[in-house]
Amino acid sequence: MSEQPTIAFIGLGVMGGPMAGHLARAGYAVTAYNRSPERAAKWRDCWAAEGLAVAFAATPADAASGSDIVFTCVGNDEDLAQVTLGADGVLGAMAAGALLADHTTTSADMARTLAEACAAKGIGFVDAPVSGGEAGAVNGKLAIMCGGSAADLARAHPVMDTYAKAIVHVGPAGAGQTAKMANQMCIAGVLAGLSEAVRLAEAAGLDLAKTYEAISGGAAQSWQMDNRWRTMTAGSFDFGFAIDLMRKDLGYALDEARRLGLAAPVTALVDQFYADVQAAGGGRKDTSALITRLPRRVPQEG
Repeated sequence: MSEQPTIAFIGLGVMGGPMAGHLARAGYAVTAYNRSPERAAKWRDCWAAEGLAVAFAATPADAASGSDIVFTCVGNDEDLAQVTLGADGVLGAMAAGALLADHTTTSADMARTLAEACAAKGIGFVDAPVSGGEAGAVNGKLAIMCGGSAADLARAHPVMDTYAKAIVHVGPAGAGQTAKMANQMCIAGVLAGLSEAVRLAEAAGLDLAKTYEAISGGAAQSWQMDNRWRTMTAGSFDFGFAIDLMRKDLGYALDEARRLGLAAPVTALVDQFYADVQAAGGGRKDTSALITRLPRRVPQEG
C-alpha cells in the first residue's frame, strides 16, 4: 500500500458527507459513492465550491476498485450488506491487502459477518461506529469505538484522525458495534430523565435558564443537558440524528441484550417512548424530541 492511501467513501449522509470532506481536505485521494444521486450531486457541488477534488463512482464496486481503504457509512444492516456483499458491492472489487472500515451503526452479528467475509479475501476489517452527531461530523470531533485487530486499526487510525477527537480499540470484530449499543442506551436513558426534569421545572414555574445554571454544575451534568436543555425548552428539534435512527440503534442493543441473556428494562421502556413520538409524526426529529411525548403543564397560581 502506498504511503498516502487512496480512499473510497461509501455513503454521503448527514455523517458520511462531512467525514468524506475532511478526508479530501487532508489531501487524501477520495472516490465517493452515494445511493441517492441527488445527495451525491449536492456534495459534489459543495466540495467543488471549496476547490476539493473528489471523484464520484457509479457503483460501490467502482469506488472501491484500486482503493487502499474503503469506508462505509450507510443506514443499517441491510444497507451495509447491499453496498459490501451485493452484486456491485465493494468486496467484489477490493484487492487482497486492502482494508474495509465501517462507520455504520449495525448489529454486532453484521460486523462479525463482514469480518469473516473480509478475512476470506485477505482484506482487513474494522467496525468503527461513531458518536458525536452531525455537529461532531462537521467539526471533525467524532468519538470512534473500534472492533477488529490491532494491526488493522493501526492502518485506519491515522486516516480516521482527520475527523475524530477520540479513537478507542475496544476489542475484536463486533466489539465496536457493541460499545456503540452501550453508548445509545446511555443517551436514551439520559434524555428520558432530562425530558421529565424540564417538564417539572416548567410546571413549577421555575426560570429555566437559572435552573439549568443551578443543576448543570453538579452530578446531573451531561452532554445532553449542556447541548439540549435550551433547545428542548425552546421546542427546537432539528439537530441531525433522528428518532428513526435511534430506534434502529436501540433495536440492535435490545437484540444483543437478549442474545447475552440480559434484561434491559429501561432501554426497552425508552424505546417504546420513542415509538410514541414516531407514531405522532416525529420520527425525523432529533432524539431530544422525546420531550414532546410529555405534555407541557401551565404553572398553577399560588
